[in-house]
Amino acid sequence: MPSERSLSEAEKLAEARLGGIPLRREQMAVVANIYRAASAVRQHLENSVLREADLTWTAFVVLWVIWIWGESETRNVAEEAGISKGTLTGVARTLESRGLISRAGHPSDGRLVLLDLTPQGRALMERVFPAFNEEEAFVTSRLSDEECRRTADGLREVVLQVEQHGEERRLTLLDGQTPAPRRSGRRPKRA
Repeated sequence: MPSERSLSEAEKLAEARLGGIPLRREQMAVVANIYRAASAVRQHLENSVLREADLTWTAFVVLWVIWIWGESETRNVAEEAGISKGTLTGVARTLESRGLISRAGHPSDGRLVLLDLTPQGRALMERVFPAFNEEEAFVTSRLSDEECRRTADGLREVVLQVEQHGEERRLTLLDGQTPAPRRSGRRPKRA
């Protein structure tokens, strides 16, 4: 469903609102459009290919990570999928209940859990991924192959910057203090 407000209109409104504030506008536009593009692509894929397979984006990413890397420790799956271990626990339980993954204890460290695709999970990924890739081609169809390569390279550089220097930057911004724990946004329950 197209947005009532175009991207360029939003950028013009932001420019008008922030006109007097010294900002790095090109960088602001990149980050804003990374977010908008990611949200639009995720929504499109969840409402098309993934809905047919009864998968959420996160469940698909977890299956993808295990499909590509093979049997893996939960901590590695969570890291590769970009989710918390707590989120992975819920997703893994759902996928296991559907017969798509199996969980097993680590052979040498009983504290660790290994995840692997079942034959049913492998069959699902072999069926779903080609359709998923067709939609990846659809959402990037306004870009040439060279533009796709340049965009992917530029986004990799953004990721590398955060991975390689983000922690140092956070410490500088927080004056060396440990970040406060994340909050869900919920208000505390009254006693």
